[in-house]
Amino acid sequence: MSSEAKTHPYHMVKPSPWPVVSTFGTFLMAIGGIWYMQEGPLWLFLLGLAIVLCCMFGWWRDVVSEAQNGVDHTEVVQHGLRVGMVLFIASEVMFFVAFFWAYFNSSVPALSQAANEVWPPEGIETVYTWGLPFINTVILLSSGVTLTMAHHGLREGNSGKLKMWLLFTVLLGFIFLGLQMFEYGETAFAFTDGIYPSTFFLATGFHGFHVFVGAVFLTVCLYRASKGHFTPKQHVGFEAAAWYWHFVDVVWIFLFIWIYWWGS
Repeated sequence: MSSEAKTHPYHMVKPSPWPVVSTFGTFLMAIGGIWYMQEGPLWLFLLGLAIVLCCMFGWWRDVVSEAQNGVDHTEVVQHGLRVGMVLFIASEVMFFVAFFWAYFNSSVPALSQAANEVWPPEGIETVYTWGLPFINTVILLSSGVTLTMAHHGLREGNSGKLKMWLLFTVLLGFIFLGLQMFEYGETAFAFTDGIYPSTFFLATGFHGFHVFVGAVFLTVCLYRASKGHFTPKQHVGFEAAAWYWHFVDVVWIFLFIWIYWWGS
């Protein structure tokens, strides 16, 4: 056995440029965003965004390569990655808790003296609950079912089943986004028309962004599945995407109940 042979289950990450470069890109985004809000040009923000996106691609490419070499991603490392994803989703839950709190703080007098006595406020024509919101609910929940079917295919070692159901999931995700954009175009209120529109667009729009991220995440998984990256015993990347997508599903159920149904 050579002196450099691995004798522990941990992944000792090699020096990487991505943390430093992504920090620089994020700094440019922050400065560029503030400059743009002060009526400056947009190019600095876009430059920072481009750097961050390049770092995301390069960094995740390296992680995928490490997962494929059969050495670095041991059971211990995979457990750490799963825990990291759980903590990330927990942090995302806190975002939505803040949005829901802003909504209830404005609509439930028992919670705040500043809440409106009438909800939705007078003059606001809400979105019809059982129209596009209900259709999108069916679509998103169906995508959770198709993703579960894909996961079963992966655990069974059935590549065809995995790719077919994963493709259906991705398509349903983008259909959801298309219908949500159409819904926004048909709303009778604008973001600046008061507290109801502000909380409505903030909560549902931020969720829509999560759906977009999740759909891209699953598209990457579909590409990786076509390359044979996943095995029944090692598919942490797919698990992370699935957990994120189910989280998005659950958040939408709360949005549909409280904002579209109760809130109308």
